[in-house]
Amino acid sequence: MKTKSVLELADVKAVAAAAEAEALKNNWAVTIAIVDDGGHLLWLQRLDGAPAISSHIGPAKAHTAALGRRESKVYEDIVNGGRVAFLSAPNVAGLLEGGVPIIKDGQCIGAVGVSGVKSTEDAQIAKAGIAALGL
Repeated sequence: MKTKSVLELADVKAVAAAAEAEALKNNWAVTIAIVDDGGHLLWLQRLDGAPAISSHIGPAKAHTAALGRRESKVYEDIVNGGRVAFLSAPNVAGLLEGGVPIIKDGQCIGAVGVSGVKSTEDAQIAKAGIAALGL
């Protein structure tokens, strides 16, 4: 059996604060979602001015990144590459860039999903949040 790290509330708050700081620094109105390794929502923060739909897209991106153990952009690239049959995959909705897994010791312990600006900028915010953990 393996021992695996888990996100604690203090970790989630640190990630959220760093992601928020990155978004505010760039004047980006986004929703920030943080999930555990099973894709269960731990944190949802919709900044002032963020589109209402971003509160659905952000968690979906995080869920996809956590369950897939990889950035949600991988799935966007698969679909854009012509494998549209992937759209039928069960329980996978956030197939857009902006979901980033949190990896510690080779294990996925959660993910951050951001929505509200360009997908590359969403991913930038998510990665800035994760960087706060110093992994």
